[in-house]
Amino acid sequence: GGGLAAGWLGGNYYLAKRWQVAPIDQAANFALLAEPLPVRPLLKPLLGLRLLLITGGSSLLVLSGIAAHSWQLLQLPSLAAVLSIALILLWSIGTLVWTTGGLTLLIVALAVGGGYYWATHWQLVLPALAPSSFPQTEPVFDRNISFYIFHLPVRELLDQYLLILTGASLFITLLIYLRPHFSNGFLVDFDPSQRRHLLILGSAVAGAMADHFILARYQLLYSQRGVVYGAGFTDVRVHLPIDNFWILGSCALAIYLLGLATGRWSGLKNWRGLLGAITLCIAVSLMLPAILQRTIVQPNELAQEKPYIQRSIAFTRQAFELDRIEVKTFAPTGTLTAQDIANNDQTIKNIRLWDARPLLQSNRQLQQIRPYYKFANADIDRYPIQQENQQVMLSARELDINNLTAKAQTWVNRHLVYTHGYGFTVSPVNRAAAGGLPDYLVKDIGANNGDLPASDPVVDVEQPRIYYGEVADNYIFTPTRVPEFDYPSGDKNAYNIYDGQGGVILNNWWRRWIVARYLQDWQVLLTTNFTPQTKVLLHRQIMERVQKLAPWLKFDQDPYLVVAPGTATKANHLFWILDGYTTSNHYPYADPGNNDINYIRNSVKVVIDAYDGQPQFYISDSQDPILRTWQRLLPQMWQPIAKMPTTLRAHLRYPSDLFRMQADRLRTYHMQDPQVFYNREDLWQIPQEIYAGKAQVVEPYYLITKLPTAPRAEFVLLSPFTPSQRTNLIAWLAARADGEQYGKLLLYQFPKQQLVYGPEQIESLINQDPVISQQISLWNRQGVQAVQGNLLVIPIERSLLYVEPLYLEAQQNGLPTLGRVVVVYRDRIVMAKTLTQALQSIFPAISSPSS
Repeated sequence: GGGLAAGWLGGNYYLAKRWQVAPIDQAANFALLAEPLPVRPLLKPLLGLRLLLITGGSSLLVLSGIAAHSWQLLQLPSLAAVLSIALILLWSIGTLVWTTGGLTLLIVALAVGGGYYWATHWQLVLPALAPSSFPQTEPVFDRNISFYIFHLPVRELLDQYLLILTGASLFITLLIYLRPHFSNGFLVDFDPSQRRHLLILGSAVAGAMADHFILARYQLLYSQRGVVYGAGFTDVRVHLPIDNFWILGSCALAIYLLGLATGRWSGLKNWRGLLGAITLCIAVSLMLPAILQRTIVQPNELAQEKPYIQRSIAFTRQAFELDRIEVKTFAPTGTLTAQDIANNDQTIKNIRLWDARPLLQSNRQLQQIRPYYKFANADIDRYPIQQENQQVMLSARELDINNLTAKAQTWVNRHLVYTHGYGFTVSPVNRAAAGGLPDYLVKDIGANNGDLPASDPVVDVEQPRIYYGEVADNYIFTPTRVPEFDYPSGDKNAYNIYDGQGGVILNNWWRRWIVARYLQDWQVLLTTNFTPQTKVLLHRQIMERVQKLAPWLKFDQDPYLVVAPGTATKANHLFWILDGYTTSNHYPYADPGNNDINYIRNSVKVVIDAYDGQPQFYISDSQDPILRTWQRLLPQMWQPIAKMPTTLRAHLRYPSDLFRMQADRLRTYHMQDPQVFYNREDLWQIPQEIYAGKAQVVEPYYLITKLPTAPRAEFVLLSPFTPSQRTNLIAWLAARADGEQYGKLLLYQFPKQQLVYGPEQIESLINQDPVISQQISLWNRQGVQAVQGNLLVIPIERSLLYVEPLYLEAQQNGLPTLGRVVVVYRDRIVMAKTLTQALQSIFPAISSPSS
C-alpha cells in the first residue's frame, strides 16, 4: 500500500515538475489576461489561495473550533471532528505547499499513511486471499455470501484508498501547475502537456468514483430505509438502477476526459451544460425514490415488500443461528405433586440460591484474607461432588498489585515479589452454612483445605498458583534472587520459586535491553536481582492475552475457571476457558439490531493454563466458513475439539454473550410469517425482575434441570420471554451444554390463550404478600436490609416453579447471608428458612430433605 502510493504520487510529482512552466513577467500576464479563457471563471477564485493559506491559518483554526462546538451542540460530534480535521488539514497542506520541500514531505506522509492504512486492516485483507464458500447465495446480485464476508470489506477499503490517492494526485499536480502563476497574482492557461496530465488524472478520479458507485449497490443489502432490514422494493426497483446509472456516468466521464487529453481544450467550453446535466441527475436521484415510495409502495406496502420481508427473516435467522432452534409447545398443567418433586430430585438439589453478587461480597470479607487479593468473578459450573453432578460456584483468589499500600508500591514488590494469586473457593449454589453464610467446599489459603475427600475433583489441586487470570495486568520477572511471596501463613509468609513454562528468558544483556526498551522500564537493565534463568511474563491478563494472539476473534466477556487434570499429569490444575466468536457486519439482509455485528458463530474454545499461560485454541464449529479460512491461513494454531481432554470438555458451557444476542434477535425474528412480522403483532421482550429493590432485565441463568423431553437432568442456560408491553410468560429459550447435546437450542412456547405468570407478576405477588412484606419491613426497621435475589423460573415436568432467595445484609458491615427462600407455585406463596421447608409447605407429602 505504501509502495503504490509512493510510486503513483511520486511519478505524478515528477511529471508535474518536468512540465511545470517558469513564472512569466507582468506584461505577459496582462496580455494573456485580455484573451478569452474558457476555464478562467473556474480558476479565478484560486487567486487568493496563497494569501488565505499562509495568513489565514489561525482564523481557520478558530473557525474550526467554533464549528466543532456548534456541531456538538447539535449532538453531532462525528461531523464536528470531520469538519475540524478537514479545515486544519487544508491549512496545513496549503502552507506546506508554499514552502521548499513541502510537497515532497506531503507525498512521503501520504505514502506512509497509505502503508499504515493497509497494515492496520490486515485482518480483513488476509482472509480475502483464501476465502471459504458459504452454503447460501444472496439473490439480488446472485453472489455467494463469501463475497460479502471476505471480499466486500476489502473492496470498500480499496475504494477509499483509490479515491484518496487519485484525488490527492490531482490536487498536488494542480497546485504545482498553478504555483508559477501566483508570482505576480495572475492566472494563465495551461500548456498542452499540463492539460493532458490533468485530464488523465481527472479520468482516474472519475474511474475511482465509478468503483465507488459499484460498491454503493451492495450497500443496498444493508439498507434500513424500509420496513425491513436490507434491500426493499424501492431499493431494488429504484436505488439499484440509479446506482447503475451513476456507474455508467462516471465511466463516461472518465472516457470523456481521456478523449479530451488527446483532443482540443475547447471541448470544455460546454462545461455549463455538463454541470446542468449533473445537477439534474442529482435532483432526480434524490426525489425519485421518495416519490415512488409514497405513490407506489406505501399504498400497498405489505404486498410489495412481502418477498423482501421473507428474505430478511431468513437471512437474519441464518446469521444468528436461529434457524436451528427446535420449537416445542409447553402447556403448564399445574398438577405438580410431591412425587414429581421427588422424581426431579437432581433439579431440586441444584436450584441456585446464591447469586454471584452476594457470594462475591461474602468472599471478599471471608476469604480475601489480605487486601491485595481480589475475587473478580464467580463462575457457575457443575462437578461430580460425592458421585453426584452438582452445580457450584468457583471464584479465583487473584492478586491485585494496585491494592498494595502506597509505601509497598516499589518496583521490586510490583515486579519481583508479588507475582501471583493463590487458590480459589468452591461453594454449592443450593445451600448455606450456619448463619446463612456460603457453605464452602474449598476455602482458605494453602493446599488441601477443602472439607471433602481427596477423591473429589475440586480439592487437592496440585498447582493452585494463578499467574495468568482476569486481574493480573502487570509484567513480572521470575525466578530471581528475590523470593516470591506465595501466601500468608500465620505470622509469617510462605514463599515460592516459579518453575512453569511461561515467559521469555532473559539470559543475556541483549535480551534485557530489548525488554527494557519494549516495556520502557530501564530498571530491567539496572537491577542485580536477575539470574540466568530469569524470565519476563507478559500479557498475563487472559482477555488481553487472547486478543494479542487472535485479534480477528471476539471473545465472551465471562471467562470461567475450571479445575481439571493437566495434560502432562493426572493431578488437578487450574484452567481458564474462554469462548471465541467469528463475526462479521457484512452478512446481507441480516438485521444486527443494537449490535455492531450481524453474523456470529461460537467457533473457538480457548483453554489457558493459569500457571503457565499456555493457550490452546480448539475448533468448536468446524462448519463455520470464516474459521475454515483462518485454518488455511494459520493451520498450526488450531486443534479439533475432539483433542480437548474429556475432563475439560465436561465443563464447556454455552456462552452467555452469544445466548443474549440470540435471545435479543429472537424477540422479533421468531415471527416467520411475513404478515405477522409486518404488523409486529407478536413481539416479545426480555422480562424484568426486582433485584435489591431495583428493576433490572432478567439475565440468562445456568441451571441443572430435566427438560420436558429429555431423559435426564442436564446443564442448560435459560432465558424467559414475555409479550411486548405485557408481563405474562410467553416462552423460554434453553441452550444445552452436556455431551452430544452441546449447543442445541430449544424454544418452549406457552399457549397464548393460557395465563402463565411472568417474573414481573411473580415479583408483584411476592411483594404484595402480607406475611412477606411485613417481615421485610420488620427487618428494615432493625437495621437489616432485605435484598431480593434473582428470580428463577424452573421447569419441572409440565409445570413451572418460581424460586427467589432473600438475602439479609446488615447496614454496618454489608456481609450478606441467605436469610429466606421464597417459593411460588400456582397461587401459593411460601417463605421459609430453607428450600426444603418451603417445598414441604407447598407439597406436604415431601418428607426427606432434598437440600
